[in-house]
Amino acid sequence: MRGFIGARQTTLASEISLTGTGVHSGAPVSIVLCPADGDTGIRFLISNGDADGTEIAADQQWVTGVTLCTILGDGNGASIATVEHLLAALRGLGVDNALIEIDSAEVPIMDGSAARFVEAIDEVGLTELEAPRRFLKILKPIRIEDGGAVGELTPHNGFRLDVEIDFDTPLIGTQRIEIDINPGSFRRELARARTFGFMKDVERLWAAGLALGASLENTVAIGDDRIINREGLRFSDEFVRHKALDAVGDLALAGAPILGAYRSLRGGHRLNALVLKALFADAEAWTMVEAPRYREVRHAELSHRLAAANFAAERS
Repeated sequence: MRGFIGARQTTLASEISLTGTGVHSGAPVSIVLCPADGDTGIRFLISNGDADGTEIAADQQWVTGVTLCTILGDGNGASIATVEHLLAALRGLGVDNALIEIDSAEVPIMDGSAARFVEAIDEVGLTELEAPRRFLKILKPIRIEDGGAVGELTPHNGFRLDVEIDFDTPLIGTQRIEIDINPGSFRRELARARTFGFMKDVERLWAAGLALGASLENTVAIGDDRIINREGLRFSDEFVRHKALDAVGDLALAGAPILGAYRSLRGGHRLNALVLKALFADAEAWTMVEAPRYREVRHAELSHRLAAANFAAERS
């Protein structure tokens, strides 16, 4: 049997410093993505003026809000919002462990996509660790219906997304994307897709204290009959691609790469969170498996541009 590439966990090869603005708070934000040891996972360290700060794991059990973005909280008042694009970049590129130091309560929106995070990660590259990579394997279908939205996780030998949206405007309409997620496909097909919003909702959002940092530099603005952004769309179906990007980030809160297929119909952050909650509520629906290691793989052979290869792990 061929050697398995990607059997070990990864982290960043060096620190990454980025600055930006919170799309909802409008506040300036600085973040530092730091390498971390094996089995650390992805963790946020929120600076609160003291030496320690507050640490929150990127895990579905800490989701406290899903209105227009995904919010994590520690249960004691500390929270971090709009985590989905950064988590999508980390999961999409196969980063298993990182500590994210942040001086605000919201991850910067950058250009509204995951592109800047991807570029920064690619600039430093990844380091392979000794710890074996573990996958969360879906064993049976988990389905959630929430109003008119439907989400379903099913067994699959890999990580596949099937995302469909349906908006009552000819500028979007019905769009669907089916994609097997690996670093290459994530970079090409999803990373550059931007968040979007309707001009008619702006005043309502501002009154609610939301979208205070939104602009044409970080959001696709949809008017009554046209796209407001001068440069137009990056993809003809950029809207559904961004929803798929969000799903990658939200599903990263499973805490490990998923071996399964995710179908989302008219969904969003709330649906993604509900599906993960239902999955972990059913102990027979999932199991953790380690990637097989049939031979030693030298670090020089491991490209951070390669996905963890698909494999048929034994059911436990």
